[in-house]
Amino acid sequence: MAEILNRPPLTRFWAVDKLFLAYVVFSSVLVVGWWNQVPDAAALFTVHLAGAALLVFEVKFPNGTSWLFRNLYPLPYVGFCYKEMAVLIPAVRHTDADQWLADLDYRIWHVNPTVWLERIQTPLLTEFVQIAYTLFIPAVLLVALLIWIKRPNPEFQYYAFLITLGFLLSYVGYLIVPARGPRFLLRHLQHIPLQGLWLFKGMQATLDRMESAAYDCFPSGHTLLTILAWWGSRFISKKAFWAYSAYTPLLIFATVYCRYHYTVDVLAGAGLGFVLILATPAIYKKLSQGV
Repeated sequence: MAEILNRPPLTRFWAVDKLFLAYVVFSSVLVVGWWNQVPDAAALFTVHLAGAALLVFEVKFPNGTSWLFRNLYPLPYVGFCYKEMAVLIPAVRHTDADQWLADLDYRIWHVNPTVWLERIQTPLLTEFVQIAYTLFIPAVLLVALLIWIKRPNPEFQYYAFLITLGFLLSYVGYLIVPARGPRFLLRHLQHIPLQGLWLFKGMQATLDRMESAAYDCFPSGHTLLTILAWWGSRFISKKAFWAYSAYTPLLIFATVYCRYHYTVDVLAGAGLGFVLILATPAIYKKLSQGV
């Protein structure tokens, strides 16, 4: 690992830059290929070009903003890529995989897991696990922040690449297996609604506004990225690693308990997470070479 964590030259494309540029090409091909089906295709394609051009400019023409931009741009770029999937998936895919995923769950467990979990449902537990689920993005970003404070380079850049790779691969998964989740498909089978105590309704409503239009179930990005954050917390300290070791299974449980995911989504996200933990060092080393 040590040999791939050297600070890369400022005027050379870093591994994360190449990853983003490849993804921009991929998503731009989708926009062009389904031009008449994608709403505001011209505007979306222009944003792709502008984002890629800005990245190339900051790499090849270093200026006073380049170092900060290159370390921080993955956050807004990843956010944009997530939001555009809510536009691209309905245009490219005219069906969804919810029933198929629910059927797989039923074949494995002989019950619908979100319905079965009603027997342990309590307002206190619901409040607790909803908080854990809502803290997903802050938990992933906290690892990045603490790595930056403790040792800003090069572990931070490796973690940024690992997390970015996880996010972008999950978006490809959403495109291949589009699904909205059991909170929509299985709503008619649930006997009682989820009820929390104080913050639950506000957190749920906020997440619904952010995610309800997205086909973002398979694989479970929450599971995938939290496992990567757990692994990345090793760069910080043993205490951080053990804290994330406790948070990660709680978050995974919350994905099903709160009716956001099928268990097969979770299994896919966990499997992909461990594959990336093993494979990313070689990928990162390979992409760190060259221009």
